[in-house]
Amino acid sequence: MTTSSLEKMRLELRRGVLVLAVLASLRQPHYGYSLRKQLLARGIDIDEGTLYPLIRRLAEQDLLDSEWQQAEGRERRYYQLSDKGTELLMQLTDEWQVLNAALGHILGGVAEEAT
Repeated sequence: MTTSSLEKMRLELRRGVLVLAVLASLRQPHYGYSLRKQLLARGIDIDEGTLYPLIRRLAEQDLLDSEWQQAEGRERRYYQLSDKGTELLMQLTDEWQVLNAALGHILGGVAEEAT
């Protein structure tokens, strides 16, 4: 597989995971940069060109509430899960756990076949 093909597949794999990570992180209020730093500290590197459009899209879907707050001498827009976002996060978390368990079994079989 070429590096280009691998990168495309890696990005596709990450796309859905990023939505779940952002929703889970926004159980607490964050502005864009603080959210990015928190995700990075937890092992998820997401560039601004991906994060900010994702936040806007989630807000447009009424999954996030937002408000302007004064912080460190600047106005910043803070985002947090709405009730609808909280409900979706719970549903997606359940789905993730089911898929992750199934994938673990499948990948475990692949590892066994390789040995």
